[in-house]
Amino acid sequence: MTFRYTVEPWAPEYGIPASLEQEEPESKVDPAVEVPPDRWAPRRPMIAPASDVLFVDGVRRVDANVWIHPSTLGICASYAAGAVRCVDGVAAVVGAVVERGLFTSAPEAAAIVTRQGTYAVRSTVGDTPERLWLGLQQRMGELEGRVAAEHADASLVVVDGPLSHHLHVPDAIGYVKTQRVHYLPPALRTVVEDLGPGMRTPLFLVTTSWSRFSWYCRLAVGDGWGGVVRCEAAADVTPAEAAATADLVAATLPRFASEPHKDPRAPQNLYPIGGLERELRRRLGDRDLMYRALKAAAG
Repeated sequence: MTFRYTVEPWAPEYGIPASLEQEEPESKVDPAVEVPPDRWAPRRPMIAPASDVLFVDGVRRVDANVWIHPSTLGICASYAAGAVRCVDGVAAVVGAVVERGLFTSAPEAAAIVTRQGTYAVRSTVGDTPERLWLGLQQRMGELEGRVAAEHADASLVVVDGPLSHHLHVPDAIGYVKTQRVHYLPPALRTVVEDLGPGMRTPLFLVTTSWSRFSWYCRLAVGDGWGGVVRCEAAADVTPAEAAATADLVAATLPRFASEPHKDPRAPQNLYPIGGLERELRRRLGDRDLMYRALKAAAG
């Protein structure tokens, strides 16, 4: 049977009818892995910041929603991953890869070749908007892992987003800018509010379908939770080793915090990450061109 598809007239800039942020599953939290809860207090690392830091990030974009005949939903998406390495204050993009995919569960799907690029088949489990988006997220995470693996000798590797998307990146630290879930009980949240720039909370262990150490740190002066980020490290090390990593992160990241007049997501959107995002989006190409090319290829 000949593979046929049509491009959904719903403009791709409106995305797909699904939430692009997935809620985290219910988690169990142990706040006593570094110190007992009654001894929780802001901690200031007394170590030098890392001089060689690798920042890894990815971007993704739905170029078009498509229907695989007769009635299977798919998305044509472009995604990219890259890395910026900062050594002694000098930053350089050291890797950037762009891929395009047709995300669908349709068994008859075939690669879509357009004059602007080829969308290879990326099979998903199910064709709901959520499943398609998760398939795209997974592929972007895998691409980030490939890029990071080529430069994993940096003394600190920071990946933008939860560590669950980057478990295959050795010794990576997850960097979560937006706080959507309260992991700590109310009595311990006041410690987060009391953090000064460059300070962190004690570690806490978070367990869902997998375990990781986590902690909050403040990048810049702010009230309440302003300027606070949450970091994650895989729980395959001892608490003492994780605490040493948390100290290094807290001592290092404030150096890269952005400022409001340069980035609306300041200070959480670190300068290297913001610059990398702009470069990766540029490499994705023009979405309107991709959309028109997909419609032309559909015939």
